[in-house]
Amino acid sequence: MKIRHLLIISVLGITLFTAKEHISSRVDATTGEDSFDKAIKEEMLINNEKSLKDDEELLKDKNQSNNKTDVKVEDKASFGRDNNASDSINKDAGGVTPADTTSLNSPLVLVNKHISLPSNYKPEDLVVPNVSFSFSGPHEKQNMRSKAAKALEELFNAADKEGMTLYAVSGFRSYSRQESVYNGHVQSLGAEEADKISAKPGHSEHQTGLAMDITSRSAGMTLSESFGDTPEGIWVAENAHKFGFIIRYQKGKEDLTGYSYEPWHLRYVGIDAATEIMEADITLENYLEKKSM
Repeated sequence: MKIRHLLIISVLGITLFTAKEHISSRVDATTGEDSFDKAIKEEMLINNEKSLKDDEELLKDKNQSNNKTDVKVEDKASFGRDNNASDSINKDAGGVTPADTTSLNSPLVLVNKHISLPSNYKPEDLVVPNVSFSFSGPHEKQNMRSKAAKALEELFNAADKEGMTLYAVSGFRSYSRQESVYNGHVQSLGAEEADKISAKPGHSEHQTGLAMDITSRSAGMTLSESFGDTPEGIWVAENAHKFGFIIRYQKGKEDLTGYSYEPWHLRYVGIDAATEIMEADITLENYLEKKSM
């Protein structure tokens, strides 16, 4: 019996020693921290830092008055609700039932504070236009839908012939990137303040692949209202429609578009629609409502 007890005690001792060795092998020698947990924490920290660096161009503190200058923000204010993603566009647009927007591939697809895109929507024909960008290196925001990209090239070339150089700043923006941008603002500012400077995921027109923010050296290479007063900004406002683009968020139309004046934000809708919108001095919402009657 004693021998049996001794054998049991020996086995238990070996087991405890092995377990102790296994545990101690995971403990950091300098901090005493579990290395597995430490690795997870480090990975989370790296991912968070990467997300923040990716969006470092975004505005961190924005004046809430209408006098906006030197705005280096990639997105616009949004006070609308965050609609659930679906396979079709939510058309609750304050009573407006737009025409030609049943297909996500339509150049007239409407996206605003009340109408969102599905979270999984990404145009299949995204390409990088052959134009000058305000930044170097590949990035998803260089992309546009192929037809819009070709039109942007023609617009930039026409401006160049007039002695003006334009720079593309931000085109396509995925739903996940919108989430990163918006959630980052919520964490740092709170939901109420975040809604004032960033569009909720799915409500950014950039996700259509039909929008591009542009700038010039005379505007300090920023996204600023002052761009509208530069030679480049004035020329773009007068000629963008010839290439199928409109200034999406016009001055004096804030109540209709839901956004402040943004002379840098171009939206491709096609030459016919752009010409009618420009000549009638109306918004895309007005145009689509008119077409639906």
